[in-house]
Amino acid sequence: MENKYKTAQVAKIIGIHPNTVRLYEELGLIPKAQRLPNGYRVFTDLHIAQFKLARTALKVEVLQNGLRKNMINIIKLSAKGDFQNAIVCTNEYINQVKIEQKNAEEAIEIAKKLLSGIQEEGNEVYLTRKQTADYLQVTIDTLRNWEMNGLLSVKRKQNGYRVYTKNDIQLLKIIRSLRCANYSLAAILRMINALSNNAEIDIREVINTPKADEDIVTACDKLLTSLSNAELNANCILSQLKVMQEKFNINSTV
Repeated sequence: MENKYKTAQVAKIIGIHPNTVRLYEELGLIPKAQRLPNGYRVFTDLHIAQFKLARTALKVEVLQNGLRKNMINIIKLSAKGDFQNAIVCTNEYINQVKIEQKNAEEAIEIAKKLLSGIQEEGNEVYLTRKQTADYLQVTIDTLRNWEMNGLLSVKRKQNGYRVYTKNDIQLLKIIRSLRCANYSLAAILRMINALSNNAEIDIREVINTPKADEDIVTACDKLLTSLSNAELNANCILSQLKVMQEKFNINSTV
């Protein structure tokens, strides 16, 4: 016999406010509930399982390259009972996270190699801001943004124009590589500040570990940890989907 639950009972089981139960239904994150003649919603074990799936999925903070959007799509597919496609999309999500992890690790290695090329000697003037932007294939606004956020302090000529040295170019290549891999500006600045105090720091550790006094910490401020957690989380979701597919006998062919 299938269990039946009222809105308040679902809220208590899941640990959320009753209004959140209704919001999940409105957003399509759970199946539509049946209604009694008096208008009250009636939920089933399928709803409880879907709520647990959605709550697990929404723990993921990683936003880049559509990962968050893809996770929402997985929840909605499951809510529609399309477990087969939800499983396919979850496997694709896991593969995408692994690519992001690879990119993040490669950016660290690039940074290490580029750092070894930064020398105190032979640090002559190299390029203007426009030439630097063209050379790095970034916009002038991007360079300006990095400078405004304290990632680079650029010297000026007597006429006031900025000039970029060879060391500046090397540092900008590091910043570009890390930004392409979705490291946050805050994480990169943390790494640069640490390097200015100690050239022998472990870049991987510093860039992935926010300081205790940082007011706001996002997933990209601890990118390597966040991606690792996203992969673990997605594997949990995959297991939940397979159990739901079997238990509720919908699209049961794997």
